Amino acid sequence: MDIIKRTAAVVLAGGSGKRMNSSTKKQYIDIQGRPLIYYSLAAFEKSNINDVVLVCAQGEEDYCREEIVKKYAFHKVVSVVTGGKERYNSVFEGLKVLKDIEYVLIHDGARPFISQDIIARTIKTVHEYDACVVGVPSKDTVKIADSNDFIQFTPKRSSVWNIQTPQAFKYSLVYGAYEKILSSDCDLEITDDAMVVENAVSFPIKLIEGSYSNIKITTIEDLRGVESYNFED
Repeated sequence: MDIIKRTAAVVLAGGSGKRMNSSTKKQYIDIQGRPLIYYSLAAFEKSNINDVVLVCAQGEEDYCREEIVKKYAFHKVVSVVTGGKERYNSVFEGLKVLKDIEYVLIHDGARPFISQDIIARTIKTVHEYDACVVGVPSKDTVKIADSNDFIQFTPKRSSVWNIQTPQAFKYSLVYGAYEKILSSDCDLEITDDAMVVENAVSFPIKLIEGSYSNIKITTIEDLRGVESYNFED
């Protein structure tokens, strides 16, 4: 097992979940008797990851410490921190508390179907390339639209990937990229961590194939079939 290069995970659980139309935030929705966020944390607990930082919404820190981390004995969770206004702010808050870490995996806690195989391959790949993201080749034809919703062009489908998490980087690389982007005046619509690295330092990022089942729970429809899903033991 590769545990020489100290590797951490930042797991994000600070979303509002407005599109769920539920009084319970999506990260705490009950799935097979446990909150949704449990499954991502459990996956990293079983992996070769050394440390885990859980990022939650303001006011939910004690709940996460007592009802998630302590209740389910997640010993690798070294810190529970408060997230920021946007996802990228939350990621940076998580990065800031890590100590003596060489590599970091950043994962959306709303992706509960993350597997040990994906985590292991992500760790191996980031140790080799210093930057990688999990994704799957697009099954659909993708159109690029202009501001008036007219088709501009159609990219070759074989070159289009749907990006997932984890997204993994050498710690100094991603920390420096976030620091640069967040201290600048550039008006970027940042939607993932790779975009931060792409724009801040133009570093090549390796794509690795994940799984079509590694979906992000965003709407009620995404919960279909979850109760019968066979989570890894």
